[in-house]
Amino acid sequence: MTIQELQQRVDEWIKTYGVRYFNELTNMALLTEEVGEVARIVARRYGEQSAKASDRDRSLADELADVLWVTVCLANQTGIDLTEALERNFAKKTARDATRHLDNAKLK
Repeated sequence: MTIQELQQRVDEWIKTYGVRYFNELTNMALLTEEVGEVARIVARRYGEQSAKASDRDRSLADELADVLWVTVCLANQTGIDLTEALERNFAKKTARDATRHLDNAKLK
């Protein structure tokens, strides 16, 4: 599935099953909540916090998918084409890191 297909599929699902998008502020709060759930799993599985019984059956993949879902909802409702946004982001990072790489090479 492409990113564009993902955006279209989420939009179709929202209109068919979800009826409407939550407003942007609500979706931002939901995104924060989902990122917190990812953080909890990572801290307990890969970090120094001890796992609790209630966390054992939680799926990191499922929580990451929830983060992606809400991110796509926010993009859709604010008119952002994530494919274009990611391409611009890659170009920005490449230009920045290429300059840094050249600077580091000069120092050697």
